[in-house]
Amino acid sequence: MLEEQISAAEKAAGAARGRISHSVCKWCYPKIPLEHLCAAAKNIGLESIELLDPPDFPTLKKYDLQCAMVSFPTIEGPGGVKIGPIPKGFNRVEHHDLLVQAYEPLLKTAADAGFRQVICFSGNRDGMGDEEGLENCAKGIKRLLPLCERLGIRLCMELLNSKVNHKDYMCDHSAWGVELCKRVGSEHFRLLYDIYHMQIMEGDVIATIRASHPFFAHYHTGGVPGRHEIDDTQELNYPAIVKAILETGYTGFLGQEFIPAKEDKLASLKQAVKTCSL
Repeated sequence: MLEEQISAAEKAAGAARGRISHSVCKWCYPKIPLEHLCAAAKNIGLESIELLDPPDFPTLKKYDLQCAMVSFPTIEGPGGVKIGPIPKGFNRVEHHDLLVQAYEPLLKTAADAGFRQVICFSGNRDGMGDEEGLENCAKGIKRLLPLCERLGIRLCMELLNSKVNHKDYMCDHSAWGVELCKRVGSEHFRLLYDIYHMQIMEGDVIATIRASHPFFAHYHTGGVPGRHEIDDTQELNYPAIVKAILETGYTGFLGQEFIPAKEDKLASLKQAVKTCSL
């Protein structure tokens, strides 16, 4: 089963029973070269650097690091429009052929590298109703499921806020994402529950995790407000949130996705890992 395969990958990365495995999103550290971040990650106790592309995989392997969530592909559509990034995703039937064309080789490359989860997006509403978006997303995602099943890999759609960072994004509430999972009806499709984004959109983070955790395959952090350090400058109680996640039986990765505001970026990352280590 897919859960067993992913669990095996987590154990290979050093995941300990009853403790969270730590990851970090590279895009939050644009001035730190990947090689440098990999070396720092090993010293801090991270086991993954995520939202990376296939050209980055050899560097990860060099440092014996996982990529807990592989980044999305981008393909050029009509008029040069980029299909695959956040605004242009699976909620448009006219995008499906291009998305399948872009995702199939990425899924294969990720699986070959031993990485088991790849991110995807709903796309923006652009006037579309929620029901039509659900139908269209399910239709497009199901086209990739046979390959996902054969490779033992999972697509994860990220829940993002449409209030501050991603105006008009469709998959902006956990209930919508959970309903999409139910319609897709496969363990090879789940949600990336971003704590920062969902605190902005709906709050009630711990209760939501407890109620809907079977549909959450990955978690991201970030301080609210501002998306900076997860310390006493923001409103979320991350030790309590991590405790709630662990109580669900989760054995996966927690991806640090805050943008450090302090001068010493790696010190901020180290402190975040300490905050979330229970």
